[in-house]
Amino acid sequence: MPPYLGADAAGRTSVVPEPSRPADPTRPRPARRRALVDALVAVVALVAFASVMTAVSAPRPGAAAAHAGHAGPVAADYLAIEMAAAVRPAPRPGPAASTGSFAALCGRNEDGHRNSDNFITAPGRSNGAHHVHDYVGNTSTDGASTDESLALAGTTCARGDRSVYFWPVLRDIRHIGPDAERPGGGQDGNLGHILSPAAVAIDFLGNPRAPVRPMPRFLRIVTGDAKAVTKGPGAARARWTCSGTPARASATHYPLCPAGQLVQRTGEFPSCWNGVDLDSDTHRTHVTFPDPASGACPSGTVPIPRLRITLSYQAPAGHSYAVDTFPDQMRKPVTDHFDFENLMPERLMTQVTACVNTGGSC
Repeated sequence: MPPYLGADAAGRTSVVPEPSRPADPTRPRPARRRALVDALVAVVALVAFASVMTAVSAPRPGAAAAHAGHAGPVAADYLAIEMAAAVRPAPRPGPAASTGSFAALCGRNEDGHRNSDNFITAPGRSNGAHHVHDYVGNTSTDGASTDESLALAGTTCARGDRSVYFWPVLRDIRHIGPDAERPGGGQDGNLGHILSPAAVAIDFLGNPRAPVRPMPRFLRIVTGDAKAVTKGPGAARARWTCSGTPARASATHYPLCPAGQLVQRTGEFPSCWNGVDLDSDTHRTHVTFPDPASGACPSGTVPIPRLRITLSYQAPAGHSYAVDTFPDQMRKPVTDHFDFENLMPERLMTQVTACVNTGGSC
């Protein structure tokens, strides 16, 4: 304790120790004070470490906005396949039916040819689709593609088929995915890891009422509608089903498949051509679908080989997968669609037509 000044009986000044005071129980003792200091140092160290780790692992500038996914899908977009509608039986073939089939062997996009372009509906534009497409067939396809550039490119298809076959990717949406900051991916709200198809089947089929005519080279056809949410479900043409339950399918719901079954997407293309145009302003009016009851093409059109694309996926169980869409289409299954341009050599299209018309399986 510090001393203080006092006086003795004779009046002499002397140094007198300060009387001892009772210990203050609220005042930290040296040992407690050291413990508190050590604890504070530890907290500061932890905060500093957390700050460093955040700086290292945090998304780059703009990533927060990129990671804002679409509003959908929601639980109501999924349906147990057993609850889906029964598939309507195909029209019975008539005496002049073309009943054969021709399989185009083009792989499963093992090379990872993908982009967010669409040279048919948004020619000359990068990211014109605002969602990512898988491609098989022509290896050069992007937003800048033209008939001339495609005709000179390579292909993943057998028999020299340089045709373009493409569709929006399917994703496992339980995780953000590696393209969270890229156009078509997270920048456009499509988050998740892209699922590669387990199988891709591309078939050209016939007409139940008549022989088919060859498709002209450079004919462009689309099926389904990428904007079916805003246009209404009547624009939907693609179907969702499960590999072991082909008799049931839905255009408006993702299927919840039993264990061991694959999720399947099927795109049936219109197969009645006006005989003149290779494309149209809407990409739909130059081709149309046969009558669903009879299978006959409308007056003023002729039947051409009917293209059907079936994609199979080992998708995660539950509400865990979704297709890429435009931002305002909320990843709804009703927006599924497929695109095609015919770049088969003339001799190959002749073989396709002959196979279909003679009832072969080629």
